[in-house]
Amino acid sequence: MRNRSFLIPFCILVLALLVPSCASKKELLYFNQSLPAPQASFQWSEIYIQPNDILSVKITTDVPELALAYNIAPSQQTNIQGVSAQLQGYLVANDGTINIPVLGVQELKGLTLDQAEKQIQKALIEKGFLKNPVVICRLLNAKFTILGEVKAPGTYTFYENSLTLLQALGYSGDLTINGIRKITIIRTENGKQTYGTVDLTKSDWFTSPYYFVKPNDVIIVDPNTAKVKSAGIINNPGNFISILSVVLSSIILIKNF
Repeated sequence: MRNRSFLIPFCILVLALLVPSCASKKELLYFNQSLPAPQASFQWSEIYIQPNDILSVKITTDVPELALAYNIAPSQQTNIQGVSAQLQGYLVANDGTINIPVLGVQELKGLTLDQAEKQIQKALIEKGFLKNPVVICRLLNAKFTILGEVKAPGTYTFYENSLTLLQALGYSGDLTINGIRKITIIRTENGKQTYGTVDLTKSDWFTSPYYFVKPNDVIIVDPNTAKVKSAGIINNPGNFISILSVVLSSIILIKNF
C-alpha cells in the first residue's frame, strides 16, 4: 500500500511534462503599454533606389506625341500587371544606373523616387529635348518576406511608398496565437544588412526605424514557448505514444508490486 502512494505524485509529474506551458495574456496582446502621444508632424518613409530594383518611368509633356520616344513600348503599357509590368520597367544596374531611350544613362542609386523624377525632368529640359516634361517614377518590384508563426507566410509585393509593419502583418493574415510578439526584421539597404527587433506588446517602436517596411525586408515571427513544447510532445504522435506507454507500464508495475 505504501508503494502505491508513489502513484499519484508520479502521474502528476508525467502530466506536468506533457502539458505545455501556457502563454500569458500580457505576452499575447499588442500594445500593453499606453499608446504614445500623437506626433505634431508625422514623417513618412521614403524608398531609396537600389541595384536590381525595377523602375517604371513614364514621361509626358504638353504634346504627348513628343514624349513617345522617351518611353518603353508605350503601346503595350495598358492594363499590364505583375510580372508583365516588371518586364516593361527599367532594371537598375549594379552601378545604380538606368538607360532611358534618347535621354541616355541616368544614375539613380540612392535617390528617392521624387528625387529621381526631378533629376530626369531636369536632364530633359537642360538637353533641350522637352519643354515642361512630367516624370512619374514607381518601383515595380517592392516586396517583403514574412516567415514563421503567421497565418499566411510568404513573399508579398507592395506598391506604397510607406508601408507600416502592422500593414505588412495584415498582408499575411496577422500573427497566430502561437507567435511570439517580439519579432525580428532583417533589412538590406544601401549595400548593408542590418537586424532589428520590434516588441509589439510595447509602443516605443512607433519611432523605430523598423516601423516602416522597406523593400526586401525579411520579417521573422518565432513560435512562443507553448508552441515549441507542444511541437516536441503533443504534436508528435510518436513521442506522445512512447510517453503514454511508459506511464501505463509504470502504473501496472506499481500496482503489481
